[in-house]
Amino acid sequence: MATTIAENTIDRRSFDSLGHADHGWLNARHHFSFANYYDPDRMGWGAIRVWNDDEIAGNSGFPAHPHRDMEIITYVRSGAITHQDSMGNRGRTGAGDVQVMSAGTGVQHAEFNLEAETTTLFQIWIEPRTRGGAPSWGAKPFPKDDRSGNFVALASGFADDIDAGALPIRSDARVMGATLKAGASTTHAIGEGRHVYLVPATGAITIDGVRFEPRDGAALSGGQTVTITAIEDAEIVLVDSE
Repeated sequence: MATTIAENTIDRRSFDSLGHADHGWLNARHHFSFANYYDPDRMGWGAIRVWNDDEIAGNSGFPAHPHRDMEIITYVRSGAITHQDSMGNRGRTGAGDVQVMSAGTGVQHAEFNLEAETTTLFQIWIEPRTRGGAPSWGAKPFPKDDRSGNFVALASGFADDIDAGALPIRSDARVMGATLKAGASTTHAIGEGRHVYLVPATGAITIDGVRFEPRDGAALSGGQTVTITAIEDAEIVLVDSE
């Protein structure tokens, strides 16, 4: 069940309440309506349209398939994913690192776990600010020590973040990551009209005193500053969008 406080400013989406599809090689949870999972109350959050929590068995993956007009961000939690696309790009993204594909006018890509172990990842889709444009792909390591105690932009549509090292996306949004030691806190200010979705990849946390277990989702409304405190050592992914 969702936990809603302060006039619906924080909406807790427990892991057990998420959409679920088990294909054998892929065990997926859906924070928002996706594929055969449909919930009219979870169609998206601002410009965020998809947040999938995927477990991909070793030596398996997604064969080539098309996308267009979407910013697709993959945050690898454990293992690695190997990307190949119709633009000729190929790359391996490991745990804690990020890849971004701007689908633009259209691209075909495949994503495979070529490792023996299971790969776990978040795949996040964000609507672009405008449709079209040439497709592109990029990936980058983001050492966890560099985001200890504070949120760091991993992918962004804002020039200041890109200049500081974030992967570029074509959306007025930021994908951010932080690691917190047990007992540590950080804050995030949400502008008026903005939408934040936050998931602790590992570790239990509180947001303004509301407890979230690992892989629960938090939908946060604009016009507030929230305090996030780690109950256990935690790794957190946050998207701040229109």
